[in-house]
This record gives sequence, structure tokens and C-alpha cells, in this order.
Amino acid sequence: MPTIGRVRLQPDGSYRGQLKTLSMQQAIHFMRNRKTADNQPDFLVMANDIEIGAAWIRNAIATGNEYVSVSLAAPEFGNKTLYANLGRAAGSDDDSDFAIIWNPQD
Repeated sequence: MPTIGRVRLQPDGSYRGQLKTLSMQQAIHFMRNRKTADNQPDFLVMANDIEIGAAWIRNAIATGNEYVSVSLAAPEFGNKTLYANLGRAAGSDDDSDFAIIWNPQD
């Protein structure tokens, strides 16, 4: 699955990094959301001061391990929403370094 960016876990529990596609390169921030209901996202994904998506902390069915599920939408993507997960960044031994791994949807 293609990697469309990288983020780094921050001491405050947010993530900061870069979203990179063929048509864009943008600094992004997964900002902790102040949830008022359980079904709301755990993070708001921001590019500067523009909200481009949301992310939820999920548990893997097979292992029970936590992961972050991401949904992104922006004019650059046309009328499609991009779905991704945060996963261990290839070649990194750092537990706070994550790749944004795109999950193409048809």
C-alpha cells in the first residue's frame, strides 16, 4: 500500500508531519479533538488552519493493538475521500515515527 506521508508522535499525543502526493506536499497536524460524544473523531487533521480530515483510534480485530484510522478530503483529491492508517514507518526504529499508509477504495 502506498505511503502518502509521514508523521511523528508529539509529547502531547498529537502528530505532526507531511502529507505528500503527486500533486501536493503539505505540513499537517493531527490535533487532539475535544470530544463531546464517543463517535466523534479522536483527532482533527489540519493543514495550516484548514481542516482536511479526521482520525480515530481503533483496535485491530486480530491482535487488539491500537492503530489510527484516517479519513482525508480536500479539493486536490477531487470528489473522493482518501482513507489511510498510521503504521510503522519503513526503515525506522523510532516508535514515534509513522507512515500515512493509503488504503485505496473503489
